[in-house]
Amino acid sequence: MNKYELMYIVSCDATEEQREALIEKYKAMVEAKGGVVLGIDKLGMKKFAYKINFKTEGFYVLMNFEAPAEVVKEMNSAMNIADFVVRQMFVRK
Repeated sequence: MNKYELMYIVSCDATEEQREALIEKYKAMVEAKGGVVLGIDKLGMKKFAYKINFKTEGFYVLMNFEAPAEVVKEMNSAMNIADFVVRQMFVRK
């Protein structure tokens, strides 16, 4: 299994309950495929350097995990079609 770091931005339109549900959903996706979540840091609302989808701020989440490579591909495609995920970036450590 490889170690990964995932940074994603949740839209400011999402309520706190929706945000927490989204964080739990991605944590469960990693664990369902045999991965291990090492830590989740909720960095909070931050302003963007430029407008993204007509928004000026978003909620940043940093997740460190170990998982097989297929999990990253599956999560990336799920995040691309998610309503409240503005951007995401996976980095292999």
